[in-house]
Amino acid sequence: MQEQTLWFLENIDVKGIFCPNKMGTVEDSHVHKNFEKGKYIYLPDQSSDKIYFITQGRVKIGTFGASGKEVTKAIISEGEIFGELSIIGESTRRDFAYVMEDTSCCILTVDEMKDLMKDHSKLSLFFMKMMGSRVLQMESRLESLVFKDSRSRIVEFIVDLAENKGQRVGYEWVVRKFITHQEIANLTATSRQTVTTVLNELRTDNLLTFNRKRLLVRNLDQLKKEIK
Repeated sequence: MQEQTLWFLENIDVKGIFCPNKMGTVEDSHVHKNFEKGKYIYLPDQSSDKIYFITQGRVKIGTFGASGKEVTKAIISEGEIFGELSIIGESTRRDFAYVMEDTSCCILTVDEMKDLMKDHSKLSLFFMKMMGSRVLQMESRLESLVFKDSRSRIVEFIVDLAENKGQRVGYEWVVRKFITHQEIANLTATSRQTVTTVLNELRTDNLLTFNRKRLLVRNLDQLKKEIK
C-alpha cells in the first residue's frame, strides 16, 4: 500500500525535500521536468550525475543484454526515486530509464543531493534503506529464477505487486495502472504467452480479475498457496 513506503515509515517528507516548489515554498534551483511517453530519460554509458524523484507517471529501469535483448529491472512510479547509484560513485549509467507514460520528475544533481543529506540527517538513512531494499528485491528475484518454475514466478510477482503497490479494499487488493503481460514476462524471465496463460487460469479460478487499467486480487491468501 502507498502508506507503507519507506519515506512514510521514516517520517521523511521526501517530496517536500526534493520538490519544494511543488510544495509552495520559495524558489530554488531544483529542476521540475516533464517527460513524454516512449522517451528515454537516460541510456547506458551516459553521465550519471542526476537523481530523479517521480511526482507523476511511471518509469522502467532496465538494461540491454549481450544480444541486445532488453532486461527489465524495475518499474518505478509516483513517489519513488531512481538514478540513485550516482550518490555512491557511479560515473556512467549502467541502466536505461524509459518513460512508460507521461511523467513528471524533480531532478537534483549529485552535489545538490549531498547538500540536502547534510541538512536532513534522516535522508542518509532513507537512501541506505532504499538501496538495501532494492538489493533484497533483486536477490529475491534471482532466487525465484533459480528455484521456482515459471508459473510460481508469475504468481509470486502478482502477490508482491498487490502487497507493495496495491490498496486493500475489504478482503480484496486493487492495483491500479496494471502493467502489460510483456512487462510481467520481462520481470519474471518468462514469455508473454506464459504470463497470459497463468493469469487466465487464475481468473478462471476466481483468484483475480484484470484489464489494462487495473488488477483485482480477490483472495490474496489463496493466491499465495499457488506459489510452489
